[in-house]
Amino acid sequence: MDLLVTTAGQRPDLVPLLEDFNGWPAFMRQDPVAPLYYRDPVTAYPEFVLIGIDRDRPDRLVAKGYSVPFTWEGDPAESLPAGGWDQVILTAALDRREGRRGTMVSALEISIRADLKGRGLSSIMLAAMRRNAADQGYADLVAPVRPNAKHRHPQMSIVDYANLRRDDGLPVDPWLRVHIRAGGQITGTSARAMTIAGSLADWRDWTGLPFDTTGPIEVPGALVPVHCDTVHDHAVYCEPCVWVHHRLP
Repeated sequence: MDLLVTTAGQRPDLVPLLEDFNGWPAFMRQDPVAPLYYRDPVTAYPEFVLIGIDRDRPDRLVAKGYSVPFTWEGDPAESLPAGGWDQVILTAALDRREGRRGTMVSALEISIRADLKGRGLSSIMLAAMRRNAADQGYADLVAPVRPNAKHRHPQMSIVDYANLRRDDGLPVDPWLRVHIRAGGQITGTSARAMTIAGSLADWRDWTGLPFDTTGPIEVPGALVPVHCDTVHDHAVYCEPCVWVHHRLP
């Protein structure tokens, strides 16, 4: 595949392709913080939205990547926001309002077309995101990584999962391995990178599950159980992440 990776700023004609696919579970699209970024990232951050197409099929989106500059006063090699993905978006929105450039760039999402997964495209997109952040003059790219096999181990803590290693020393999780092979370093975890709350009716609609028992509910695609409270008619999901730091050339 002859892959072209460009930004929305460089190729605004390709922007309509960004809606070509969405692979997230329905409940993952209910985070109330997300619209601060995703309502219109192309207008707000055109140079940080990546679009990947096959040059031989330029009418079809192959991959996309979203990132954002934000301010973090700490050393990203030592610590990163406890609020994870949500805190990055909130901080970036405040930065934009106050006219601040941000001190580093955070990845928010890299998505690959479902029928093209397993071909190494995520590595190409991550390399493009690293290169793009460097081209914008930043020395650091960080990522609140959503480990893509953690949902198979919902009862395991994010700390224990992040520490799982293969015989070669690389993480067991495939997406974490991509980051490490690209030069990233794991700097910690967040237990509350994203918080999604709703009524039991909401959760039934989002998942198709009954949500009729108080306690932890395992939801397909969720990294940890959702906490259900039938007495008070609500359920809350706190998604964890693994923070990865990329020092850029």
